[in-house]
Amino acid sequence: MTTAPSPGDATSARAKSIVLALNSGSSSLKFGLYRVDASGAGILVTGEAEALGEPEGVFHVEDAGGARLVLEAGVLRGQREAVARIDAFLAKADMPAPAVIGHRIVHGGPELRQHCLIDDEVLSRLKAAVAFAPTHMPPALAVVAFAREHFAGVPQVACFDTTFHAQMPPVASVLPLPKALRDDGIERYGFHGLSCESILRQLGGEAPGRLIIAHLGNGASVTAVKFGKSVDTSMGLTPTGGVMMGSRTGDLDPGVLVYLLREKGFDGAMLENLVDHRSGLLGVSGIDGDMRRLKAESSDTDAQLAIDMFHYSVRKEVAGMIAALGGIDLIVFTGGIGENDPRTRASVCAGLDWIGVSLDEARNLSATNPLNDQVSRCAVRVLPSREDEQIARHAWALTTI
Repeated sequence: MTTAPSPGDATSARAKSIVLALNSGSSSLKFGLYRVDASGAGILVTGEAEALGEPEGVFHVEDAGGARLVLEAGVLRGQREAVARIDAFLAKADMPAPAVIGHRIVHGGPELRQHCLIDDEVLSRLKAAVAFAPTHMPPALAVVAFAREHFAGVPQVACFDTTFHAQMPPVASVLPLPKALRDDGIERYGFHGLSCESILRQLGGEAPGRLIIAHLGNGASVTAVKFGKSVDTSMGLTPTGGVMMGSRTGDLDPGVLVYLLREKGFDGAMLENLVDHRSGLLGVSGIDGDMRRLKAESSDTDAQLAIDMFHYSVRKEVAGMIAALGGIDLIVFTGGIGENDPRTRASVCAGLDWIGVSLDEARNLSATNPLNDQVSRCAVRVLPSREDEQIARHAWALTTI
């Protein structure tokens, strides 16, 4: 396993600054091409292959200013074809070739807790970590394999969502289980770490001592950050825990799972499908796990209940993180819902008025920072999650002297 920079003497300094960031989902692949140096990361193009394997699949690319360069409807059958399509676009658009490729890896297991260059040893450890995130890891590993084929000889870097939380104190990271199980790597890892890193980078010197980051999307988490360090976070061993999500349960009484095993004949695969793919907003509403769809169907009693439960779940988690921090200076909303849904932000904050959180309605509706009003005892902001930029920065740093 390589964790130190590698010179790569055959590549020019200019080429070394070109980084391709790949961010895989179970049925999608986001990408961004960046020019990176010590002063920062500048986006050249960004895009996504969505709904892989589905008739409604779309491949789109935008330039640095957000102007659409490509919009193609059609089936890309999987991660292999998505990587090939990205490669073909970059060549046709006469984009500079990447000198390094960075991958978002959700889980590195107990052995891989720091961003690193991918070699055979790292690949072996990544495959061993699939059991910790069986929904996320197989497509990510497939993208790594296909990227090595299409960009032969280009260094590949693994950027872990767990790294930001690797130094959480034992009181937060240790799960209340026997030591023999804990020794097998069963602990609270935490996720959305690249998103949290990107929020801290955007805040810069304005980052306060007590910060809560609410990353709210199809996957959602709440993280307590004290003087720039993660001290607690809602997700646990896997990305299934914590707040209620699009199709994931979030935290659930373990007795429910025991009951399903004993009384309903569930096996491991059935439980995994239930807690990851058939629960959360989707399970409660019976309609969809997408907040936008549920808001359109809010006259439906179950859809409204799902929305209310999501807001309630996030609000309770934020309140718990305030206790973990011993107070609060700033709450940042990010992620697809956090950035784009003023109703969610207003509902979460309305339940925190006891701690002095108060939003300016007009600023919240327009997402104009700060979102809080003048009497609020806590600042509230909305910032974009820039995971791909963080991937590009880490990949550059690990391959540059």
